[in-house]
Amino acid sequence: MWEVVLTYIKAFVVGGAICSLAQILINTTKLTAGKILVIFMLGGVFLQAVGLYGYIVDFAGAGATVPISGFGYLLAEGAIKGAQAGLFGAITGGLSSASAGVTAAVVFSFLAALVFKPKSKLN
Repeated sequence: MWEVVLTYIKAFVVGGAICSLAQILINTTKLTAGKILVIFMLGGVFLQAVGLYGYIVDFAGAGATVPISGFGYLLAEGAIKGAQAGLFGAITGGLSSASAGVTAAVVFSFLAALVFKPKSKLN
């Protein structure tokens, strides 16, 4: 039981630290949300490229894979594994490793648009 509780605590602390860092950037800089997302995604790619993000994922689980930096990690991991099959594998590896998450986001967004009435903020 304590093992499960510790797993949740580790995920909460690491995920919270990532989100807190993003909030600090929002509050103290003039960076737009899109730029911050790109910085975090490329940070995940860079940390995986140097071999560090895998250790963070092993330690925190969903606390490290759910934020956008986890998406960058997933792209880099797929590209690294695909590169073993050549240049084409390096290009398609990241896309194939992230395809399930992207597909789920599109499908659930479509279903939410069917259930709710989307409108612009101007109206």
